[in-house]
Amino acid sequence: MTSTADEGANLEVAEGLIRRAASRGARLVATPENTNFLGPQADKVRRAEPLEGSLIARFAALARELGIWLLLGSFNERGDEQRCRNTSVLFSPDGERAAVYRKIHLFDVDVSLEVRFQESATVASGEDIVVAATPLGAIGMTICYDLRFPELYRALVDRGAQLITVPSAFTLTTGRAHWHTLLRARAIECQCYVIAPAQIGHHDDDGIRHSFGHSLIIDPWGQEIAMAPDGPGLALAEIDLARVDEIRRKIPTAKHRRLEPPGTPRV
Repeated sequence: MTSTADEGANLEVAEGLIRRAASRGARLVATPENTNFLGPQADKVRRAEPLEGSLIARFAALARELGIWLLLGSFNERGDEQRCRNTSVLFSPDGERAAVYRKIHLFDVDVSLEVRFQESATVASGEDIVVAATPLGAIGMTICYDLRFPELYRALVDRGAQLITVPSAFTLTTGRAHWHTLLRARAIECQCYVIAPAQIGHHDDDGIRHSFGHSLIIDPWGQEIAMAPDGPGLALAEIDLARVDEIRRKIPTAKHRRLEPPGTPRV
């Protein structure tokens, strides 16, 4: 998607793509980070909605109508007057909220004149590690900048994750350098499927944001098995949990992992 400050237009695009994916047989559909709004930071806080608001009700109704598992990649959840939350919500096919994840790692960076962000100025960090048990597999939930912190992904695997979602709005600069590499690394080291719906193109958040795109689905061997086109569209793939079991059996890294380096003195 290419979300902007026009929430109505963003939701129309999102709903159209969700319906298109469901019509092609998708049982799990995931949207990018900032699905409903990617505009000026101050407006993001002012327009924030609670979990009981109309946005969540709309996605719940859509999941129920289509009979799918639906991940709202993230939206601006109401917090206090200064900051909102960057929140991902998973809906079950009956429209119930199956899981809620609030982004833990916030994007405070100074990469270049074009890539300077302080997400923490308008967003409060989450604290909880979330894995949702579903008939499609155990789904570990993360958002965008979380991708750079492998310890979070190991914690998800320790809690049983077989699929991991990474809804994102990676910048063009960092995306070109790191997006594919980091996603493949997380898939390989976690031996999980990674589902990474992404924003693409220019947004109207004070003219500073240009997203890389490349929505990806990666298998637990690190192979990119689907990628969306350059522009609004879909990445569609089949998930086979037997593949997760097979790779974990062949390369049992969970059994081999040592929490302390060899030679560490024990007290």
